[in-house]
Amino acid sequence: MAANPSISSSSPYSSSLHRCLLARSPHLFFSRTSFKLRFCNETSRLLSVRSQARNSGSSDPSFSPNVDGFGSNRSTSLEDTKASVVPPASSSSSSAIDFLTLCHRLKTTKRKGWINHGIKGPESIADHMYRMSLMALIAGDLTGVNRERCIKIAIVHDIAEAIVGDITPSDGVPKEEKSRREQAALNEMCEVLGGGLRAEEIQELWTEYENNSSLEANLVKDFDKVEMILQALEYEMEHGKVLDEFFLSTAGKFQTEIGKSWAAEIISRRSSRLQVVGAEDFVEMEEWDLADGAMKFCLGGNLKDFQVR
Repeated sequence: MAANPSISSSSPYSSSLHRCLLARSPHLFFSRTSFKLRFCNETSRLLSVRSQARNSGSSDPSFSPNVDGFGSNRSTSLEDTKASVVPPASSSSSSAIDFLTLCHRLKTTKRKGWINHGIKGPESIADHMYRMSLMALIAGDLTGVNRERCIKIAIVHDIAEAIVGDITPSDGVPKEEKSRREQAALNEMCEVLGGGLRAEEIQELWTEYENNSSLEANLVKDFDKVEMILQALEYEMEHGKVLDEFFLSTAGKFQTEIGKSWAAEIISRRSSRLQVVGAEDFVEMEEWDLADGAMKFCLGGNLKDFQVR
């Protein structure tokens, strides 16, 4: 095998693959039919790549295996070797990774409603969608409802927030404008994905949810509210806060029996745990119908005087 050759930019060996290999180790050796690369690290390994001859069974006496048991009687360019060993990334692979990288923002963007209420280290958009997906997975069978579609809708219903962020009522953005921004963001994300069937499916699922146009959308809309009040209850318990706003905003808005049932269970647990301290500031506490999914507290004084136990 030849000693370490000098490879110029005009050499046939100056492809991006070979430049990458040279950059990673000086211990690179070439022959007409094979090259080896030794990575110098704690677990030094030897990578041997051989370009296969089209007729490896040739009777040509000049054909002789090398010490690794590899050999060829043909001079095959390393460009051919690169093509056979490291297939070029397809445009679909590139688009998929670009799309997934964009979706990373869903994992790092915190839900603004919790931030506005002083919750430290609140859940992300992805956290919210993940538990909604679990709700769709574990919900009992419902006549005429496609469980798999519910899971898919839950996964994508807030996906546009990777670009526009979590727009809340406190931002003062009209509903029509919020929808327009999110639709534009979704279009951009689907372009990043490269279009095609998967992008069309994401568009369809998102639109179905936005329009509340199917039984599956009805159920996932309920899961959106159930997940929010469950998270509110958990934050009340963890942070000693009273988060009435989240329960009040969902009151009477559940569309499905399972949504009403799960909300009632959450409200029941809240009512049994919430104890008001600071009676001199307490004016009235009125519990709504549990099926409405809310417990209303008319509080006097400062909420900081009340604790959740």
